[in-house]
Amino acid sequence: MVSEAPPFWWQPHGIQSALLSPFGWVYGRVARRILDRRVRKAVDVPVICVGNFTVGGSGKTPTALALADAALARGLKPGFLSRGYGGSVHHAALVDLARDTARLVGDEPMLLAAKAPTVVSPNRVEGAEMLVSEGVDLIIMDDGFQSARLVFDQALLVVDARRGVGNGCVFPAGPVRAPVIDQVRHADALIVVGEGDGADPMIRLAARAAKPIHLARFQPRNAAQFLGRNCLAFAAIGDPEKFFRTLEEAHIRLARCQGFPDHHPFTDDEIKDLLTEAELYGLDLITTAKDHVRLRAGHGRAQELLEKTSVLEIDLAFDSPDVPAVVVEAALSAFQRRRNGA
Repeated sequence: MVSEAPPFWWQPHGIQSALLSPFGWVYGRVARRILDRRVRKAVDVPVICVGNFTVGGSGKTPTALALADAALARGLKPGFLSRGYGGSVHHAALVDLARDTARLVGDEPMLLAAKAPTVVSPNRVEGAEMLVSEGVDLIIMDDGFQSARLVFDQALLVVDARRGVGNGCVFPAGPVRAPVIDQVRHADALIVVGEGDGADPMIRLAARAAKPIHLARFQPRNAAQFLGRNCLAFAAIGDPEKFFRTLEEAHIRLARCQGFPDHHPFTDDEIKDLLTEAELYGLDLITTAKDHVRLRAGHGRAQELLEKTSVLEIDLAFDSPDVPAVVVEAALSAFQRRRNGA
């Protein structure tokens, strides 16, 4: 089971983060050294890495999907590379939607594979090479920024506008994966998702470093079908509250919301509770695409919950619609310079 992030990560710097800060200092030193790693494997196609500053979700997967759409529109054959977090694969594997489940390859790769060839691999280099052998001409990495195993032609950092980087401390004192200033230094652009001032420090850092800053927001695709209905929303993602706010902003009436830890495997009791409450109060069940695909791997009442739950389909809409195409072109140009030895 995936443990829930401690609440103090998202609160002002306090006693708990102070007590853990020595461990965060050590973790940060190691993370900085990895980011500065000079020897990285280069593959013979452009690589775009979509990462984030912190542990947990911030919009990486929707960003990766938007980039794939731009690549497809340009006539390219993109492929996704994922760690497959939450799955059980221990070697590079091409996701097969007809055979695989979220329990095996992870929930996010199942979503990505519906768009383009997707490889899950604990070893990023091995996974990238498999994608190249599959004939893709652009690799989009969903996460992997801090591992620094591959040469990136574009590295994007996605940050939630409201939550930012929480207390700003490096793991385990906070949710930050590596010192923020080092992450910005190695990124090519910043993508700020949603509204709020939590990401302002990162925006100022990126601006001082002359890095492009792109603004985006989640845009529901099928909200109209839920209007006028009383809903019970549930989600097991990095920030369930973000999903609930998206529903409210789309004027969907929420009778109750139930959040779970990221990648949480729903237990029989939790499934029973959701089904019972929905039936008792006449509520329509609604969840995220990630949670819906995870339920497909379940049995018994998980299948009943799957059948009775609708999905809010969400796209990532950029304030400047051409941003994904611009990022793809930048990656192609950087790759060409890399190939030419410039």
